[in-house]
This record gives sequence, C-alpha cells and structure tokens, in this order.
Amino acid sequence: MSTVDAGSRPAPFVSLVIPVLDEEDVLPLLLERLRRLADRLPGGLEAVFVDDRSRDRSATLLRQQHKLRPDTTRVVYLRGHAGRDAAVMAGLAACVGRRIVTLDPDLKCPPEEIPRLLKEMDLGHDTVGVIRRPRADPKWRELVSELVNGLRERVTGIRMGDPSCALRAYDREIVDALLASSGAGGSIPALAYGYAANPSEIPVDHEAGAAAESSVPLLQLVRLNF
Repeated sequence: MSTVDAGSRPAPFVSLVIPVLDEEDVLPLLLERLRRLADRLPGGLEAVFVDDRSRDRSATLLRQQHKLRPDTTRVVYLRGHAGRDAAVMAGLAACVGRRIVTLDPDLKCPPEEIPRLLKEMDLGHDTVGVIRRPRADPKWRELVSELVNGLRERVTGIRMGDPSCALRAYDREIVDALLASSGAGGSIPALAYGYAANPSEIPVDHEAGAAAESSVPLLQLVRLNF
C-alpha cells in the first residue's frame, strides 16, 4: 500500500473515505460534486480515496485530482486487489478527521446528503447510518434486503434499516475501535453498531447513479448483509 497526501497541514474536521475500483466513468462527476461540498463544510474536509487496484484510468484521475487539490485530497493505492471492505479499512487507517464519512463513488447516495449526517451527529449520535428512500435498485434486490435484514435482526439483535448502504458517518472513537478490531472480520457497519453508544439512522435520497448497475451476485449480497 502506498499513499499520496498533502504533507503537513492542520487536521480537517471531516474525512471522507471512498473505495475506488474501476470508476473512471463516474469519478469526474463525483470530484466536482465533492468540490462543491468541501466549500460548504466548516472545519475543513479531506477526501481519502483508496484505489483497489483499478484496471482503468481511475488511479490516473485520482493522481491528477491530488495535484489539483492537494489541500483536500489524499490517495491510497493498494498494491493488489483486496476487496471493498479492506479498501475501506485502509482508508479509515489513513484518515485523520474527527468525524469520518464512508461513501461509495457511484453517486447512488448523493454526497450532498453528508451535511445531514453531520447534523445528526451534532445531536450526540456517534454513528449515523442511512435508509435509502425511495430505493432505485431492482425490486428483487429490495426484497432480498428486506428478508435478510429481518432474519439478521432476529438472529443477532442488530437492527439496521439499510446495512448494505455505504453512506455512513462515524465518530473518531468508533473508527479507532474498528481499526483495533480489524482482525475480527465481519461487516464494518455491524461492528460499528456494536461499539456505538448512541447510533442513529436517517432517510436519504437514493438515485439511479452514474455508474453501471451493480453486478453483485445474490449469494454475495446475502453474505454482505450478514
């Protein structure tokens, strides 16, 4: 793993952690929307991109973005394809913000919703998840998610309305606990839920997104929910 950062600078209040795998088609739009978001957030913002060994021009685009905005951009390059969860953990290990927001690059959950998550944290919540309304996914994915969510809640007692959505906000203490337990495996949102003293969820818009439709197989979708 190698990292490109901005060198010495004041620690931002908010860090975004964004795993990237073959996202050259959507990255320009995402970067533009994040630029506008950064101008709205007080306290400073850094976007930590983790390139999970992309085979397209994603790594090149991220390197160009770092040159353009070194004050708000950090890039972590994984030496081999490690998978989404490992990429997110690498981003969590690299970020320095007091509050950390994880986000997928496909724009299905708009980054413009991030201020709402931060506002919810202002109320005293240390972990804030989201529930996508309305769902832009195919109906079969919604049905599978509902069935798996209900079963998981009965088996584990973990109640999360939309555990497969990447858009989530964590306080620094929660992220430190996640990093300390990284060898335990399991879902990052579920682990965070276990460490949270006052978790919360809010509804957010769900868009069709600018990336291609997800090709995650049914069995893998079920595994991810558990």
